[in-house]
Amino acid sequence: MGQRPRSSHLPESLRQPQRAPRSERVAEQLREEISSLMMRDMKDPRVRLASVSEVRLTADLRQARVRISALGDDGERRAVVAAMQHAEGYLRAQLGDRLENLRSIPRLTFELDESIAYSVRISSMLRELNANEHTQEQETE
Repeated sequence: MGQRPRSSHLPESLRQPQRAPRSERVAEQLREEISSLMMRDMKDPRVRLASVSEVRLTADLRQARVRISALGDDGERRAVVAAMQHAEGYLRAQLGDRLENLRSIPRLTFELDESIAYSVRISSMLRELNANEHTQEQETE
C-alpha cells in the first residue's frame, strides 16, 4: 500500500541530488575556515602567502590532513608548514568556536602541497624549451 517509488525508477529531473558524504562536507568547511583564519587572524607573516589546497579527514573525523600550498623557495615553503603546525592549538580553538556542528575538532596535520611548485617548474622548463627551439629556428634561417 502506498509504497514510495525508489529513486532509481524516477526520471533524472525528479531525483534528489546526491549529498556529499559528511567527511567531505566537513573537510570543505575546515578548508574554508582555516583559509580565513590564515588570511585574517594569524599574526605570523609567513602564512600570508600560503593557502589551503585540500583537507582530508579520516572516516571518524578525528584526524585532518591539511595540504598547504605556498610560494617561495623550499625553505620558505617548509617554514610555512612549520608555522601552521606550531599554530595547531590556536587553529583548533578558533575552529571550535566557529564550527558548532562538530562535537570535537579534529587533530590537524599540515603538509606541503608540491603540486603548484611542480607546475611552476614544468612551465618554466617548457618556456625554456620553447625559447631554445625558437633560437635554433632563427639560426637556421
